[in-house]
Amino acid sequence: MRGFFKKNLTIPNIICVARILLLIPFVLLYINKHYAAALSLLVLSGLSDTLDGTLARKLNQVTELGKMLDPVADKVTQITLAVVLLIQFMNTETPLLRTYSWVFVVFLGKELFMLAGGGAMLLLKMRPQPAEIFGKVATVTFYVVMSLLLGFAPEIGAIALKVPALTLPEPAVLILVGLSAVLTVIAFLSYVPGIVKEVKRGFAQRKASDI
Repeated sequence: MRGFFKKNLTIPNIICVARILLLIPFVLLYINKHYAAALSLLVLSGLSDTLDGTLARKLNQVTELGKMLDPVADKVTQITLAVVLLIQFMNTETPLLRTYSWVFVVFLGKELFMLAGGGAMLLLKMRPQPAEIFGKVATVTFYVVMSLLLGFAPEIGAIALKVPALTLPEPAVLILVGLSAVLTVIAFLSYVPGIVKEVKRGFAQRKASDI
């Protein structure tokens, strides 16, 4: 156990764990309508996402635990944001936003599936697939779009509530959410061939070991 902590107690891993823990105050601030503070935490979370990977490479502190923690932190963050904004859009007074609140189910479904699938693959001693270029683009787009919504969307945008003139028009909100949803679906589909290949490889190895 001591060796495990000595090997994995690195600055990038600590930042990654802190990114997950930041979600607790984020949700508490958001549900209590402290939108500006919640948005600040989200921006801090996004910056730390970039920082931990950069530090891991520069400090030569890339660990197997870190390789698992980083995507888990991404997925937990995206699931949290999807749930929070799904509830918010469903309860908004803007009819158009209520109608399209279901789009957040796309984000939620994809991330829950990937999280469960990755966990199952680890249990079966298979390697979860690293993020493809589509996955990275979809993740960055998701963070940017959600930050824009939390900053400028009607009724819920921290900046828009302070300066109404900066509120995003409803069609712009729907275009941003729709774009992120489409990229999320493309990213999900891009993972499928690699997952199928890894599953086949895993079962082939098991058969070979049983012979």
